[in-house]
Amino acid sequence: MKRFEDRVAVVTGGNSGIGYATAKQLRDEGAQVLITGRRREALEKAAAEVGAIPFMADQASLGDIERLGLEVERRFGKVDILFINAGITGKMGPIQNAEVENFDRVMDINFRGAYFTLSRFIPLLKDGASVVILSSIVASTHKPNSSVYQASKAALNSIAKTAAAELAPRNIRVNIISPGPHKTEIMKKAGLDEAAVQRLNERLVDEIPLKKMGEAEDVAKLVAYFSDGSAGFITGAEVTVDGGMTL
Repeated sequence: MKRFEDRVAVVTGGNSGIGYATAKQLRDEGAQVLITGRRREALEKAAAEVGAIPFMADQASLGDIERLGLEVERRFGKVDILFINAGITGKMGPIQNAEVENFDRVMDINFRGAYFTLSRFIPLLKDGASVVILSSIVASTHKPNSSVYQASKAALNSIAKTAAAELAPRNIRVNIISPGPHKTEIMKKAGLDEAAVQRLNERLVDEIPLKKMGEAEDVAKLVAYFSDGSAGFITGAEVTVDGGMTL
């Protein structure tokens, strides 16, 4: 019997990168998996490849979050694994040049949307369920020109720990994974071209003690670990996956 046989998993932003790798990991280990995404073609392609159920939803939309909750409840009733993964970097720049539109978009997806996804799903979580929230090392590194993204992830870490305390009486565990640089499409989505991404990756690798970028599958395996009984005494934890970058 596979590790997650008869388990139900929901992965937000599951059509690419870490979300895709995690959906595949959980599906390969027997879970029924529903993934969300904002781009229909990419979402349906990913779902077909993984063997997951696609659901069009923008995490910035409270209406979409409500529709997602209703669909999951109708289809499955309860959820064993919730991976809140969807997020964006937004535009980079100094605080003095901040744009309200960019601030709102990043916060709406990374913090407000994640917060209300968690809120909506709490009644749908089985006692003993696992919630994993994807954060980032930027929540505690405070680099210039990334204030909005960093703040959104720091806020996310705070609510994850509060949720761990609130949900402990139901034996629901809430944990945080904070990746460093990984091979995903996030910087291309932020508007960088191939050459700019290559230069950025080379600079980052030079700063990483292990001298390599992380793979999305590294995080996927950690999500699976948190979601298994092996991690039954772990909640409110944050695990950094960055090749030693923040040492």
